Amino acid sequence: MSYYVRRMCREDVDQVTEIDREVFPTMWPPANYDHELRISLAHYIIACVDGKAAERIEEQKIVGFAGLWMMADEAHITNIAVRHSYQRQGIGEHLLIATINLAMEQNAHILTLEVRASNTAAQKLYHKYGFTQIDIRRSYYTDNREDALVMTIGDIAGALFQRQLRRLTKSHARKWGITGYHIV
Repeated sequence: MSYYVRRMCREDVDQVTEIDREVFPTMWPPANYDHELRISLAHYIIACVDGKAAERIEEQKIVGFAGLWMMADEAHITNIAVRHSYQRQGIGEHLLIATINLAMEQNAHILTLEVRASNTAAQKLYHKYGFTQIDIRRSYYTDNREDALVMTIGDIAGALFQRQLRRLTKSHARKWGITGYHIV
């Protein structure tokens, strides 16, 4: 499957909300993405199936999305979600790489996120990219009172992290046949 990552626009809100409800069905109501797009601190990207026939944005099939909030030199990943039928195809990892790159473009030095204590697959991916757990938010999720693990990377601009990111990006590209990680 071929896909690409681009910035989210207003025409994408319905599909992104649909993915949000599919992947996070028991959470609080989905974010008002139309509103989020108007906030200068918020940055959203989407992964689209590369359908050459879909010339209009409204016709493009969105398979995943990621959100990032910038506060001073800290970037906070608000969500990464991939449609169930497209999971385990490298798209979530691609969105993570693109989100890290976006954070660096915004001059972030620190990157944080929360993840459910039970979401061991996501935790494994985040550990792979250098995130470490720094805290636990007890009963964070309102649907079942599950704890959230707070994870961070302390210096995404540092040489050590940059070497690791290049190595992991190259490995991901080889495995999934991706030719570029730029956001279109």
